[in-house]
Amino acid sequence: MNHNNCRITVPEIPVFFSTDDNYIPFLDVALSSLIENASRDYRYRIMILNTGLSAENMARILEREQAGFAIEFVDISDRLEGIMSHFRNVYHFSIVTYYRLFIASLFPRLDKIVYLDCDLVVTGDISKLYFTDMEDAIIAAAPEQYVRNTPAFRLYAEKALGVDPDGYVNAGVLVMDLRQFRRHRIEERFVDLITHYDFDLLDPDQAYLNYLCDGYIHSLPNGWNMEPTDLPVEGELSIVHYALYKKPWQFDDVKYGEYFWRYAASSPFYGEILRRRESFTEEQRAEKERTATEILSHAMAIVASDNTFTTIQDKEYSYGKVTA
Repeated sequence: MNHNNCRITVPEIPVFFSTDDNYIPFLDVALSSLIENASRDYRYRIMILNTGLSAENMARILEREQAGFAIEFVDISDRLEGIMSHFRNVYHFSIVTYYRLFIASLFPRLDKIVYLDCDLVVTGDISKLYFTDMEDAIIAAAPEQYVRNTPAFRLYAEKALGVDPDGYVNAGVLVMDLRQFRRHRIEERFVDLITHYDFDLLDPDQAYLNYLCDGYIHSLPNGWNMEPTDLPVEGELSIVHYALYKKPWQFDDVKYGEYFWRYAASSPFYGEILRRRESFTEEQRAEKERTATEILSHAMAIVASDNTFTTIQDKEYSYGKVTA
């Protein structure tokens, strides 16, 4: 047997991020943690969605490339032309959070991908997340821990969005079955909704994903998306996600913050991260605390509104949820 003619194909796992220049240092920390803990049995293609980044920042991120880890920047400005005006910056959410909703059409040859926010660290093997058995689900994600355990947020999910608050998921860590995403026309439905209705939402893209994929979401243990709460970890602690307003580079008392600083210490952006930490004032922290309180009252105002996902079903121009 001629072994020279035998080629072993190593599976390649696509992992997506979205960022702007402001979040580049935190993307680098997330990448560092992902690469350190990923199984070497696979190759990884890391795709970074953006609408324009500085050449310097891209060059610094590309220094993370190594054997088995390819990094690509994908400028999707053309795809978003005409719709970006409908995207909202809400609280701690940037418009880059919407980019994940276009992956299925932008990458028609991909069937399944992992999507990660930049404000997290990966402490486990990301390949295990990728190989989640999703059955016929469109996305796999962990429950949103703040929604599940906050009365005002529970009402927001149930009354304004029409979904079970116990099944409401955090969209910062996703496994996406792009075949199902296309089959159920999730992107098309999203574009229709956001262009015809000016919804007031607490969590823009996350709300749309929960609404549009309702009934086709595979629930992950929270160990794959552990937020800074006192809830027990389900399974292994594999991803720590600094969701909501308290970021470890702005506040000292963030639960699991030590994981961020462990990987930040070896980042070429460490000095910049420290400078941001030192320049974040007590007034800014107080403002963020006030905003966190305002979000609760905002949730109740949305529930009382007559322009929500649940109320549009009674209008002439109506969008149903996903059907089999």
